[in-house]
Amino acid sequence: MNNQHNFNKVDVAITEHGKKLPIVESFYSIQGEGFHTGKAAYFIRIGGCDIACHWCDSKVSWNASIHPLMRIEEIAENVLATPARSVVVTGGEPALYNLEPLSNIIRENQIANFLETSGAYAIKGKWDWICVSPKHNKEPLIINLQRANELKVVVFDEGDFAFAERWKDYVPENCQLFLQPEFSQFEKMAPKIVDFVKAFPQWNVSLQSHKYLDIP
Repeated sequence: MNNQHNFNKVDVAITEHGKKLPIVESFYSIQGEGFHTGKAAYFIRIGGCDIACHWCDSKVSWNASIHPLMRIEEIAENVLATPARSVVVTGGEPALYNLEPLSNIIRENQIANFLETSGAYAIKGKWDWICVSPKHNKEPLIINLQRANELKVVVFDEGDFAFAERWKDYVPENCQLFLQPEFSQFEKMAPKIVDFVKAFPQWNVSLQSHKYLDIP
């Protein structure tokens, strides 16, 4: 599927049903966007994505087969070597895999676990915070929207406002709603987002502050 985008999901048998995962990168840093902006967190970027947004800033993550498989125990050791009290699991599209073993080992170490996903695949595992960021190429599952703590829609053009409104009625009443300008379209779309949020104040503005502050 989507071979034109160099997508390759690592076989479930190879990952031992989530006990090994293809890791693009992992590092301790600061959350730059969404509800948890400004908080220290350990980031785990998992390889593999068949959604392939043309504006994606992590295209290196699409082909899972080029990234090394790591056992979740080793991943946890790397987290524990830092002062991190929260972990952000992102991608790629991390929900392509069984994330229950990873979510369990993080929680067993009394560390909060946050998931960032398009919502297009069934989410496995227990999560302290789920951010669903719907994408046009593969729509989110309603059951995932119903679990969302945060709905974050990237705004590339004006059509994305209607796209965002389409999904907000499926999330819980206390779900945090964010509109985030796609970085290359910031000058064009940021003022429109401000106007939209002023007109519909249930939404909030999210910025990729880590890019402006040059934080990895």
